[in-house]
Amino acid sequence: MNAEPRSAADDGQAGLSRRGWLGVAAAGMAGVLLAPGIRLMEIAQAAPAASPAAGASPAVRWGMLIDTNRCAPGCDDCVTACRTENGVAAPSRRTDPQWIRKIEIKEVRTGRTASAPVMCQHCAEPPCVDVCPTGASFKRADGIVLVDRHACIGCRYCVMACPYKARSFVHEELADQKPEVPRGKGCVEGCTLCVHRLDRGQTITACAEACARAGHNAILFGDLNDPDSEIARRVREVSATQLRADLKLDTGVRYLGL
Repeated sequence: MNAEPRSAADDGQAGLSRRGWLGVAAAGMAGVLLAPGIRLMEIAQAAPAASPAAGASPAVRWGMLIDTNRCAPGCDDCVTACRTENGVAAPSRRTDPQWIRKIEIKEVRTGRTASAPVMCQHCAEPPCVDVCPTGASFKRADGIVLVDRHACIGCRYCVMACPYKARSFVHEELADQKPEVPRGKGCVEGCTLCVHRLDRGQTITACAEACARAGHNAILFGDLNDPDSEIARRVREVSATQLRADLKLDTGVRYLGL
């Protein structure tokens, strides 16, 4: 999404109104600073017009089913594949972007352990979208939750709102970016379910592909709305779990064995 060309006079007048709006927001919401070079394009009311994307169909809902019984402790093939696919460097600091992470879980009562990847859960009712003041966080018609980096002002309300800690903020300048995965300093980002792959006709994410290649087959990707798809059949047949199901967010990522 690109801004419409504007004259210097238009920019000056628009800048005054925007700065006024941002001043009110900053005073009322803990004084958030804008990231350098990031311009507020439209307020949240304009988001519905900007959000639809080519290739997104409301008949489809992309999702994942992750079998923790097959997910090998210590294996990070899915994490590596995500970084390679999207041009995300391995984090060297706690604050570095991380689109997918592996967690180890232990049941206190039984001592049973499990390993699982956690990423954006692509909620049907995403809290990150609800709190975004500019409409930069949005949900596509096919259920994929994304961030429009051109509209993101770096306020990080979505980071705070996400119960899965699945959003990252880009603090540094980036180099060697992937043409299909544009990123930017001062913006928030997270798992996109490899939306660039889907929009060119592929039907598997990089993480699921890498997991299958390694022989684990712990990540099943597909259309949750298609009753004949493998993922829809599995979800019907087994007891799949949603992380923080009590929040009633209707996540697109489900888990087995938790």
